[in-house]
Amino acid sequence: MSLAERLKVETRPLHVDVERSALIAALLRGRLDRHAYLALLQNLQAIYAALEPALRRHAAHPALAPFDLDALVRGAALAADIAMLDDDSVEAAGRAPLEPATIEYIDRLAHLNRCAPELLVAHAYVRYLGDLNGGQLLGRIVRNALGLPPASGTAFYDFGEVPGVAVLAARFRSALDRSALFDASAVVAEAKAAFQRHRNVFDELARRLGVGSEPSATRTGEPPMRRTADS
Repeated sequence: MSLAERLKVETRPLHVDVERSALIAALLRGRLDRHAYLALLQNLQAIYAALEPALRRHAAHPALAPFDLDALVRGAALAADIAMLDDDSVEAAGRAPLEPATIEYIDRLAHLNRCAPELLVAHAYVRYLGDLNGGQLLGRIVRNALGLPPASGTAFYDFGEVPGVAVLAARFRSALDRSALFDASAVVAEAKAAFQRHRNVFDELARRLGVGSEPSATRTGEPPMRRTADS
């Protein structure tokens, strides 16, 4: 199998497991309130703040060179959404520190940045294909749940019109198969670990925010995080 196929097939059980987490189940059902959703975005922002500079730093690495990530970066979009959602009523509740699992994830990305940039491919896969696959659906869910005006507070999910999103996803999968990897199996293993790290983050958020546990309707296919996070 190609690397893209291996990642899709071998991570699918973990992908489904993440989508069944209490936090993502509530997100998909439109049952996260503004404060809980903002906490999710703040933790995701911290992950992207570690991942995206590392990807830029190693853009010429043979494993990362085939990827055109400029159209995929989410940091600015997350910052815009957080600024829009962080109104006085939310701010009054106080910003909680990042979840311990988020800090562990950031530490892992920092280690890969220093020592194993090839494995950053796995985290780009989990995040960006998840973003592309589920973005438009989740954008609508969040806008409806939080009563947001059109094109407001959901820049994170906006990659443009559907045909363009499909092209970006196809290009990403093609780049996976052109990536010059020393050890493709290590990248697959890192992607599996990334899914588990996301599950840990979401579980910790759910416990702190008091989000109830309900099984979600799952989809087959590629990564979550926005359907959640082909992640």
